[in-house]
Amino acid sequence: MSTVMKALEDDIGGGVDRATAIAADRAGDRFNEGTAEAAALQADELRVRLGPREVLQGISLPVGPGWTALVGPNGAGKSTLLRALAGLQRPAGGQVRLHGRPLHTVPASERARCLAWLAQQGEVTGELTVRETVELGRIARLGLLGTPGPQDRRVVEHAMALTECAPWQHRRLHELSGGERQRVLLARVLATEAPLLLLDEPTTHLDAPHQVALARLFRRLAHDSATPRAVLTVLHDLPIALQADRLLVLDHGALQADGPPTEAAVQAALIRTFGGAICIDNRPRGRPHVVLALDEG
Repeated sequence: MSTVMKALEDDIGGGVDRATAIAADRAGDRFNEGTAEAAALQADELRVRLGPREVLQGISLPVGPGWTALVGPNGAGKSTLLRALAGLQRPAGGQVRLHGRPLHTVPASERARCLAWLAQQGEVTGELTVRETVELGRIARLGLLGTPGPQDRRVVEHAMALTECAPWQHRRLHELSGGERQRVLLARVLATEAPLLLLDEPTTHLDAPHQVALARLFRRLAHDSATPRAVLTVLHDLPIALQADRLLVLDHGALQADGPPTEAAVQAALIRTFGGAICIDNRPRGRPHVVLALDEG
């Protein structure tokens, strides 16, 4: 069993309390029961063309409270879908609505307070320090000319603590490894305090312990009793994706499945989408695990 899978299997004893874990399971069961009504973001028959190719083919889905993982093979359209949901990719058809309003009609300042996006290859100048980079997230609340106050400093410090980058907050980005930079950019997203997070490959460049730490963080953010967030993550790490409340399986620009990872139809679609290269082991504890089908065929 991989380090990531073993750590996630031991999750309750390793930092996520039982009440949080139970809440996550129950949330997954509720996603097919009225999610649209609670959705912060809604895609309606969303189509995107890149050149002559239709990359997204009529995607309709709500993004509401909880942690949702979007998975699929390379070229399935995952990053394109996330960019379209964030308003960064113009659709060829359909629309995206934010709290019931067409996304393109929402002023940029309001959108920034509601929605935060982490790019797959996030870029900021390497001359900024870690702290300065995370502080950029407060622009969503303060505007370009706002002056940070004590509360802003507390939010920045909390974001760095959550992503474990506070110890090197005075280092410059160009001095960091790829995994360290990724954690800083995630902290910048968290510093926005946006209730809707769209994260494209947030576990890229991270080692197993930090992958597990982020999985636990996504659960906590999604199920915080005071300020629960809607967290949508594009993931290649299937063991982590199967720990989410809800799984979206995308292939060739079309949604193949949408539901809790424990649902048999969702698991079947996942296996089919990856060409039978994986198997899913459903453990008695209720959290499925994915393994490579090395012994099949």
